Amino acid sequence: MAENNFLPQHGHYKHLRVYKVTEIIYDITYYFTQKYLSRGDRTVDQMIQAARSGKQNIAEGNQASATSAETEIKLTNVAKASLEELLIDYEDYLRVRHIEQWGKLHPRYEPMRKYARSESIINDYNKYIVRMTDEEIANLCITLIHQAIYMLYKLLEHQQDRFVKEGGIKEKMYKARTEYRGDKWQKK
Repeated sequence: MAENNFLPQHGHYKHLRVYKVTEIIYDITYYFTQKYLSRGDRTVDQMIQAARSGKQNIAEGNQASATSAETEIKLTNVAKASLEELLIDYEDYLRVRHIEQWGKLHPRYEPMRKYARSESIINDYNKYIVRMTDEEIANLCITLIHQAIYMLYKLLEHQQDRFVKEGGIKEKMYKARTEYRGDKWQKK
């Protein structure tokens, strides 16, 4: 019977680097909005919801993948779109306040990028953000968001390739049923 298992095991999204990064983005965004934006500002809720959507849709898409490749792909794309929206909010924050967004030529750009790619950020970002300025936090989040969007783009490519090679749930169910019937007839 085990060979007819057409529902793949999922739920390992918490081990994905992209999920860990989006969790950090959410935490930092929550801290940032509480510290640097006014309570009545609609941007607070929008930024928190965009960060939350980036993280939650990875989890939901991973869970849905057992029965729907279409839903998995759709939710992964929603996560990416939500992070793109959040990216614009951070860029707007810097632009309207005449605060510098660190480009490739900025002396702090490459060290920030290296830190954002490191494993240490996963464990120690909380102790550093409390000492950072709004400029530093916004630029860190922009860097993390760019990395998460790239990883989600790669994840979408992988999901599409897997669908093309393995098919969807209906195809797997049909194949399992056909194989079961074929084995049953061969045994007679």
